[in-house]
Amino acid sequence: MKLIKRFILPFSIAFYIILNLLPAVETASVPCDKTDNDMRVYLTFDDGPIPIITEQILDVLKEYNIKATFFVVGKQIPGRERILKRIYKEGHSIGLHTYSHKYTKQYYSDDALIKEMLKTREQIHGVLGISPSIIRFPGGSMNRLSGDLLAKLHSNNMRVFDWNVDIQDGKNGSTPVNKLVRNAETFKPGYTRNIILAHTNSTNINTVKALPEIIKYYKGLSYEFVPILDNTPEYYFKFKQPVHTNNKPN
Repeated sequence: MKLIKRFILPFSIAFYIILNLLPAVETASVPCDKTDNDMRVYLTFDDGPIPIITEQILDVLKEYNIKATFFVVGKQIPGRERILKRIYKEGHSIGLHTYSHKYTKQYYSDDALIKEMLKTREQIHGVLGISPSIIRFPGGSMNRLSGDLLAKLHSNNMRVFDWNVDIQDGKNGSTPVNKLVRNAETFKPGYTRNIILAHTNSTNINTVKALPEIIKYYKGLSYEFVPILDNTPEYYFKFKQPVHTNNKPN
């Protein structure tokens, strides 16, 4: 028995050491826009394209070599096709943010919302030749998204993206720059995916001014800025109704 213990103990220790030296195997149930850096931040802008502000935001992103995501409103596109083309040409992704951005109209029914998204998709296709699949509900999907609506959206090749960081520049474009920056830093520690909500309305001058500091903050934490892509895992606010699909929020 003593002889057996003399052999078993060293073997057990060696096995434990070897096991812990082996690299972990990463598995995923859905396609992922994984990069070499697992710490990712998605900088997103709603409500454009808007002259001057959207262009100034694009200037900052170009200066820092950052790729972002723009959720555009269909009614804003006519006469501003040049801005939309610049967004796409400079490597940013484009999503749908309804056509009218009028709550009483777009949220009248599930079909009304889908119709507005499809109308904006068709308009973008006419300008760029692409048909975006990523969408964002104006005001977010909270208390608006259901399992049935999500299934309808998926059947129309639409995937929902809310946010987990809000710089709170949507209702008050004159919010002080330092407050916008602080709001951008209020993510939960340990998150590997931070989706930042910002806006490109004509009043969002301070958003442009705050953007360099927000970029520097996340870069200082070793986050990598990436756009939302077709294979980015869907992210939406939780709801009580069951989801009749395999796609679930992270």
